[in-house]
Amino acid sequence: MRDKQFKNLDEQIEIFKYKGLVIQDEEYAKEVLLRENYFFLSGYRHLFMQRDNPKFYLEGTTFEELYSLFLFDRQFRNLIFKNLLIVENNAKSIFSYQLSKKYGYKESDYLKPSNFDMSPEKSRQVNDLIKKMKRQVRVNGYQHSATMHYLNNYGYIPLWVLVKVLSFGIISEFYSILKNDDKVAISKIYNIDVEDLTNYLSILANYRNVCAHEDILYENKTQREINNTVYHMLLKIPKRDGEYIKGKNDLFALIIILRQILSNEDVKNLILELDKLIENLEMNLHTITIDKVLDRMGFPINWKEIANIEKRPYSEE
Repeated sequence: MRDKQFKNLDEQIEIFKYKGLVIQDEEYAKEVLLRENYFFLSGYRHLFMQRDNPKFYLEGTTFEELYSLFLFDRQFRNLIFKNLLIVENNAKSIFSYQLSKKYGYKESDYLKPSNFDMSPEKSRQVNDLIKKMKRQVRVNGYQHSATMHYLNNYGYIPLWVLVKVLSFGIISEFYSILKNDDKVAISKIYNIDVEDLTNYLSILANYRNVCAHEDILYENKTQREINNTVYHMLLKIPKRDGEYIKGKNDLFALIIILRQILSNEDVKNLILELDKLIENLEMNLHTITIDKVLDRMGFPINWKEIANIEKRPYSEE
């Protein structure tokens, strides 16, 4: 296998041109490549490639089109990230309130293994997660003003303060090891059943990482699928072999999750902002249609209607 060799900006431009990309302003293209990275930008090429000859761009594809999709995904990622932070903050508030009320406010109280699901299949996970949380206290306790205040003045950190330094991944896993009655109490606040909420939190934590690391978002698919919901049914998403073909493990599945977890106002703002981003991208596309992008995202044609559907708990079946 040959090593990948460094290519300067002129050579990168020539590679693009060889593959059929139209570059009308080479100086502009070089400026973009220097700022954004050839490898990252090329990651958005797939929708623009010929079906029969996938190493080459569709005839007439321009550098500006490729860059427009790149910029759309960045703006889309920022929009999703903003809303995931709302979800994360709400989850931390709800979890810490419910558990502090029941188990107390000192680590020695709320981090007792007996407070969690200590069944044989969960006990190791419980112990590992408690160790992770205690490690967060040691490592981050004196790096944040709130946690440092409690350590210096009281010698402990209440759970409602500790959650400040916990990752969304830990919060997601935290829910999965709770006793069933605690899971149910929290799920009732969300009006989502325990199985779905457990799945949703894991998916949301994964997408938070995708956004935080600036990975390609618009065509991302998760390993986990969500259960069928009334949103699938009311939006009349097509089925194949009895299964919905969109909104299961794609970006529209994420929108469905956010629809169920965010407030109505937050959802409407999300849909409005996303619609503007899609309209702007559509104006900059010439070789492919916006429908091709939406299909890659898993969005049905009537995707915007989800904002007008009242929150519906639980699965369709």
